[in-house]
Amino acid sequence: MKIGELASRGGVTAKTVRYYESIGLLPAPERRANGYREYDEAALEQLRFVRDAQASGLTLAEAGGILHMKERGESTCEHSRAALERHLHDIDAQIASLLAAKAELTALARRAESLDPEDCTDPHRCQVLALDLPAEGKV
Repeated sequence: MKIGELASRGGVTAKTVRYYESIGLLPAPERRANGYREYDEAALEQLRFVRDAQASGLTLAEAGGILHMKERGESTCEHSRAALERHLHDIDAQIASLLAAKAELTALARRAESLDPEDCTDPHRCQVLALDLPAEGKV
């Protein structure tokens, strides 16, 4: 199949296919006499694997590592599980960070509700965002 058909069947663009080839995620295909790339079903399966690995949160480097392990006949289950666990840990850390940011923004929003706009007289600061002032403080 040509690159356009491979890309379409794999759910990516032809540019993505060429990029994956350039970084070694897909092997260089055979070329027809006219110079067109010729892909087989194995290339399609590899492309789908990379796409699915990314959708699962793995990086291209991690997907490539799994593919290289498979090429060497190595088991990849434990390696894949560990990579997914690392990503879960990263997501948990991001969630904690976002929850902390939400708490800070919620506190600022509540502070804004309690302040009187008439009291905001400092031309260089906003009393809502002035973290060194108590909620009932005046500028």
